[in-house]
Amino acid sequence: MENNGGAFGMLYLFVGLAGALGSMLRYGVGILLFPADAVFPFSTLTVNLIGSFLLAWLTKHLFTNLNIPTTAKTAIGTGFVASFTTFSTLSVETIELVENGMLILASLYILVSILGGLSMSMLGFHTAERRKKK
Repeated sequence: MENNGGAFGMLYLFVGLAGALGSMLRYGVGILLFPADAVFPFSTLTVNLIGSFLLAWLTKHLFTNLNIPTTAKTAIGTGFVASFTTFSTLSVETIELVENGMLILASLYILVSILGGLSMSMLGFHTAERRKKK
């Protein structure tokens, strides 16, 4: 990471701007695809699975095959993808399911989030590998 005054400040600006875009997209996915009164937190699950795939694909393909500046990589990974996904919301929603007596849904949510996220990351890596071989 560049650690000279102006470049360091610009990095924070780029991460912030990319983070704003990621969080707005996350909010938009929730509004457009899923009803607000859904019992199961489909919105958070969806963005976390997409984000797992996206970060793996970016890491394996885009960040390694193209000469992208570190600043851009940080803005995309830490800013955009990290703000698009949300572990804290997953945690709160799981506790809410538990408090509402929905232990099976809470367990399913955790299981699908973790195993699904790992699977989507693997798919992202494998997709990038296949693309590299073409």
